[in-house]
Amino acid sequence: KLGDSAEITVSSNSLCFTTDSYVVKPLFFNGGDIGKLAACGTINDLSVAGARPFALSLALIIEDGFEIKLLEKIIESIGQIVRENNVDIVTGDTKTVERGAADKIFINTAGIGIKIANANLGIDRIKAGDKIIVNGTIGDHGMTIISQREGIKFESQLKSDCAALSDLTCKLLENTSGIKFMRDPTRGGLAATLNEIVKSSGLSIKINENDIPVNKTVQAAADMLGFDVLAIANEGKFITVVSPDSA
Repeated sequence: KLGDSAEITVSSNSLCFTTDSYVVKPLFFNGGDIGKLAACGTINDLSVAGARPFALSLALIIEDGFEIKLLEKIIESIGQIVRENNVDIVTGDTKTVERGAADKIFINTAGIGIKIANANLGIDRIKAGDKIIVNGTIGDHGMTIISQREGIKFESQLKSDCAALSDLTCKLLENTSGIKFMRDPTRGGLAATLNEIVKSSGLSIKINENDIPVNKTVQAAADMLGFDVLAIANEGKFITVVSPDSA
């Protein structure tokens, strides 16, 4: 189905399973680093599939000469995120490659989550009249990365929204009816996610631009650098489609 996670059924439990690889420049940015990004990203892919994450794998590809202190800092970031979200890293792997063969460090994570009872999510459930909700401002992560990569400083400092969403999504799914679809608008941003819904559902979406939450500094940065904030990546946001009476 080309979703963020594959749903498999074993014995009496339904599991969700996902994997992703993480490369980012710079490795450390305001609001996080590649380690936090990897842990949150995989937790979030499971969360928007309607699952409670419980186990991750962690594989590192490290370039020869990478500083041990930086590696330790990245591992500590990963540890903090999984502890805060009651997730265990249950298996992993480390490989080193010669200098110049990788951009300092690459990370691959896979995750398994237990499907929440009665969480029935899918684009096929979306109907005309449903409402779309986003949990916060968009474009924060992507514009933070781009501005730091370009060495541009703004009067109000940009900060990535990188965060794990499982606590919020699980509470919503366990206590709210009428939730039909969830997705985290990472690469391609909000525009790509909404476009995917349109293409797959056969329905059109009416967007009131003034209702889309955007940090003023993020919008200013996007305008200055020639980016559309609707197409900028997010790492701590999700959109959900809900029935009108649940909105």
